[in-house]
Amino acid sequence: MAQADIDRLYDYSPEYLTDILRSVKTIAMVGASGDKTKFSYGVLRVLHETGYEIFPVNPSPKLTEIRGIPVYRSLEEIDRPVDMVEVFRPKEEFYEIAEKAIAIKAKVLWGQIGVYDDRAAKLAEDAGLKVVMDRCPKIELFRPFWKPRLDLAI
Repeated sequence: MAQADIDRLYDYSPEYLTDILRSVKTIAMVGASGDKTKFSYGVLRVLHETGYEIFPVNPSPKLTEIRGIPVYRSLEEIDRPVDMVEVFRPKEEFYEIAEKAIAIKAKVLWGQIGVYDDRAAKLAEDAGLKVVMDRCPKIELFRPFWKPRLDLAI
């Protein structure tokens, strides 16, 4: 399927995305990287600086923190409520991560650009989660319909 077709397929209203980005406070980032050249690092940085509490998730025992934030090995290891699970993993892993997001009682399942799976979306939606796929919250934060949290110190 061409990217233009995927973009049309996963077309979310500005209100839907705004509601999610305004309502979530905690974000578990599955596939977070400590490598400053990786896109996931940049997204983590912006979300953290914007005021979200971030829980980086990466199974590597060598990665213990990112930007001073402790890294968790799995979603199940996080001992606090998680509002949103953001997925920086291959789309083939999205269904399994959806199952885990449901198990930890997340409210939103968000698949990064290129991460989408209709079965995973249905599973999550049937469990009461809001779902966004093939989108980047960093990009969505700065679209015209969104007002950045300019009152926060960076």
